[in-house]
Amino acid sequence: MNFLEALYNAVRLPELRNKLLFTGFLLIVFRLFANVTIPGASAAALQALFGKTALLGLLDLFSGGGLSTFSIVAMGLNPYINATIIMQLMTVVSTRIEEISKEGELGRRRITRWSRYLTVALAGLQAYGLTVLFQHTNPTILPADLDWFQRSTIIITLTSGTVMLMWFGELITEHGIGNGISLIIFAGIIGRAPRTIITTLQGQGGAIQDYFPFLLFAVVALVVTAGIIEVQQAVRKVPIQSAQRIAGGSRTVASRSSFLPIRVNTAGVIPIIFAISVMFFPTIIANYFAAAPQTTWYYKVSQWIQTYFQPTGPNLYADIAYNGIYFLLVFFFTYFYTSVTFKVDEVADNLKRYSSFIPGIRPGRPTADYLNAVLNRITFAGAIFLGMITVVLPIATSRITGINQQQMYLGGTAILIVVGVALDTMKQLETQLIMRQYRGFIR
Repeated sequence: MNFLEALYNAVRLPELRNKLLFTGFLLIVFRLFANVTIPGASAAALQALFGKTALLGLLDLFSGGGLSTFSIVAMGLNPYINATIIMQLMTVVSTRIEEISKEGELGRRRITRWSRYLTVALAGLQAYGLTVLFQHTNPTILPADLDWFQRSTIIITLTSGTVMLMWFGELITEHGIGNGISLIIFAGIIGRAPRTIITTLQGQGGAIQDYFPFLLFAVVALVVTAGIIEVQQAVRKVPIQSAQRIAGGSRTVASRSSFLPIRVNTAGVIPIIFAISVMFFPTIIANYFAAAPQTTWYYKVSQWIQTYFQPTGPNLYADIAYNGIYFLLVFFFTYFYTSVTFKVDEVADNLKRYSSFIPGIRPGRPTADYLNAVLNRITFAGAIFLGMITVVLPIATSRITGINQQQMYLGGTAILIVVGVALDTMKQLETQLIMRQYRGFIR
C-alpha cells in the first residue's frame, strides 16, 4: 500500500478525518497570523539585522518567519519551551514538585498550569527585550522615541501571540493528531521554506556553476534525511520473558518471549529546541542593557555578548566556543529529556508486577541497573548523532559547498526537525488507525 492510498484510507474514517481537519485549520490560522506585522517596524532594517545575526535566524526558524517580519507571533513558542525546561528542571531538583508530578492527572494539570503562568512571565520579559533591541539597532527597526503606551502595546501583543500559539498547541495535542507544539514548529519551518529558497537562489548569478553548491547541498540534504530516518527508527530490543502464571483461579497462562524496544534517539528533536532556547537566553538578557549608558560595565558586557555569542562570530575562537557550548547543551539535554521520558525504575517495577523479567537479570533493582546501562549507551550514540547534525555537519557542509554557514545551520536544523516531527506524527496517525481498523498507516 503506497502513501497516498494509505492516507486516503485514514481520511475515510470520520473521527480521524475531523482530527486531521482540526489540526490543519489551526496550523493555517497560525500561518496567517505569522504574516500580520506589528505597525511601525521597518522591513529594510529587519532584513539588515537578520542578514548579520545568525542567532536571530535560528529563532526565526521556530517562529515560521514571524520574527523576521516582526509579526504578532514573532516570539513563537520560545517562552513556552523555556518555561517547560524550567519546570522539568524543578521536577528534578524539588522533591515537592516531583511528588506533585506523580499524582496522576491532577498533578499533571497543576504542573501544566504553572508552566502557563511562567510562559506569560517569560513572554513579557522577552517581548520587552526584543522591543528594546529593535529600538537600538542600526538602522533602528522600531522608533527610538516610543512612549510607554506604544511600548506596552507591542509587549502585550507579542505576549498574546505566544499565549495563543501555546493554546493552539494544547488544542492540537488534545483534539488533533500529533504533538501540537512540535507541529506548530514544523508548520513554521515548512511555511518559510519556499521564501528562503527563492531568496537564496535570487542572490546567485545566472551561470550554471553558480548553482552547483546548492545542488551539492541538495545531495547532502537527501543523504542526511535518509540517515535521520534510520536513526529515528532504530531501536535496541531488550529481550523480555514472561513467566508462567495462574489467571482466573484455574487458567494457566503459558510463558512467552517478547522484547522491550528502546529507541536510539528517545528524546527526538526536543534537545535541539531546548539547546537553542538556552543559547538565546544570554542575548535576551543583554538586550535589556542595550539602552544603558555606554560607559557602564554592563553595557560593555551586553555588547560583547551580542558580538561574540553568535553561531558565526567575529573570529575562529568565538566560533569554537559557541559551537562547543551548543554541542554540549544538545548532548546534555538528550540525556536529560531521555531520563525524564524513560524512567527505568518504573519500567523495572512494571516488569516485576506482571511477572516478566530479562533473561539472566534478576527482577527489581538489578533490572533497573541493567536498563539504565543499556539506555546510557544508546543515548550516547543518539546524543552524538544530534550534535553532529546540528553543529558539526553545517560547518563541514559550509566549507565544502561555500554556502553561508548561517544558512547551513538553518538547513541542518530544519531537516532534522521536519523529518523527526513527520515521523512521530505518522506513528501517532498509524496508532489511531490501528485502534479503529486494526490496520497500519503504511504497510
